[in-house]
Amino acid sequence: MKKTLFLLILFSAAAQATPFADGDADRGSKLFTKYECSSCHEAKVGGDGSAIFTRANRTVRSADDLIVQMERCSGAIGKQLSTQEKQDLAAWLNQRYYHFK
Repeated sequence: MKKTLFLLILFSAAAQATPFADGDADRGSKLFTKYECSSCHEAKVGGDGSAIFTRANRTVRSADDLIVQMERCSGAIGKQLSTQEKQDLAAWLNQRYYHFK
């Protein structure tokens, strides 16, 4: 019985792992600056561009949505983000703005 309970708890914790666990938020922050993401966001929403993440009608409502949106954005700037870059950027954006579980 104890072994079964232990395994249940273990699998439950694994199923609730933080999205973008393979990403590095510090690298993501540097990529955000490198690719000048704010310049496009500023043009769309004004200010420093950060309102794009928190506005009521935002398109990103889940961790999966975030990856899709980053792919759209990278296409808009003519870049192909690697899988690791997506994870790093998403880790930073999630840590800073979205807080997806």
